[in-house]
Amino acid sequence: MRLTAAGMGAMAALPAKGAPAGAIGVRLTAGTKRYAEEAPLEWQPAGSPSAAAIVLEPGNSYQEVLGFGAAFTDAACYTFNQLSADARERLFHELFHPSELGLNVCRTCIGASDYSASVYSFDEGDPDPDLRRFSIAHDRDYILPMLRLGRQANPGLFLFSSPWSPPGWMKAGGSMLGGSMRKSSFSVYARYLTKFLQGYQAEGVPIDAITSQNEVDTDQDGKMPACLWGQEYEIEFVASHLGPELARNKLATKIWILDHNYSLWGRALCTLDAPGVSQYVDGVAWHGYVGDEGAMTRVHEAHPDKHAYWSEGGPDYTDPAYQTDWTKWSASFTGILRNWARCIVGWNLALDEKGKPNVGPFTCGGLVTIHSGTREITRSGQYWAFAHYSRAIRRGARRIGSEGAVENVSHAAFANPDGSSAVVLTNAGAERRVRLELAGRAAEILLPADSVATLTWS
Repeated sequence: MRLTAAGMGAMAALPAKGAPAGAIGVRLTAGTKRYAEEAPLEWQPAGSPSAAAIVLEPGNSYQEVLGFGAAFTDAACYTFNQLSADARERLFHELFHPSELGLNVCRTCIGASDYSASVYSFDEGDPDPDLRRFSIAHDRDYILPMLRLGRQANPGLFLFSSPWSPPGWMKAGGSMLGGSMRKSSFSVYARYLTKFLQGYQAEGVPIDAITSQNEVDTDQDGKMPACLWGQEYEIEFVASHLGPELARNKLATKIWILDHNYSLWGRALCTLDAPGVSQYVDGVAWHGYVGDEGAMTRVHEAHPDKHAYWSEGGPDYTDPAYQTDWTKWSASFTGILRNWARCIVGWNLALDEKGKPNVGPFTCGGLVTIHSGTREITRSGQYWAFAHYSRAIRRGARRIGSEGAVENVSHAAFANPDGSSAVVLTNAGAERRVRLELAGRAAEILLPADSVATLTWS
């Protein structure tokens, strides 16, 4: 690959006020290269306009970035626990340390999810409305230790937690697998979730946010821990039970609603419009399986004081492109960030080579794969896509304007709190030359086919 500064005439105008200067760092994933350092670019006078230009507009500022990460599911923590202590510490340094991949927003599960070694809640058995049996003992074995190790590697790790199902005795049907919530259980369930938050805090792992239910609009045909929540149920639960219960216990944990697909944006709007909900809700958690990311912008425009958080999406280990689909994921990440999301959180941080353990016939892969026999670690295409964002875009960064339509190239630009800037360019097509323009200066890059490039400068 050849990178060149844009050719400019000797008589070009002087740089505009606030124009960038100095070298542009370049990192590239394409072919056999993985986040490889390339020769730097230099800003030059912009000269004549170019049709294949992306124009950066720092004066147009959008959402503040919280960060990037994936989920500490029971299955992921179980898989991490199979490594030797030294190997696990090295991997956690790679995944979480701010000098490495720097993952800093991660999800945990409140009880079992579909990616668990077993089906469990924190209060199993017959109805226990006083929660006398409540215990997070299951999580002390390998989940809490992994969360502590993650925060040790990155003290700024933000954790949010999602329930896949209440204990079966709180539901119609009596099982954690599928079914729906009973209104008569709202009060005890709010106390159950509060006890979970208090229990984790007592273990030195405070949870920063909680979603009211993972995927409110499906019971997954009873194949996995899941729970249907009608819209009016979620409204009443948040406004009259969960929100007040957290407030009574002086817990600062944020509440995010929905935790489901873009296609449910109308439900998110109506929930936020309902009396009593808004005062307790920080934002909406989104999944990208159905619908398009523009849904987040529609909700933002109606409720600009509520944040968008992208909370789930992961690769398929059976996909032949599992290790090389960085362009697909990066283009998706750009679309998510250009529609107001403050974070992007993948699904399982780690699974084995067959996508296990899980409680059903699922084919999800981990952000990394840890082979069940050899303990060899391989990295997904999603991992390499994350690298182009999480290594360059800091917490507190602001997305800034980047305008221009270049065929097959998606782009997103950011201004970091330390004054540095970053642009991620994703080329899903053939080799293409692209030019960046900023305040009367320009730089040009030749993007290989099927590539992701991150450009950074101070």
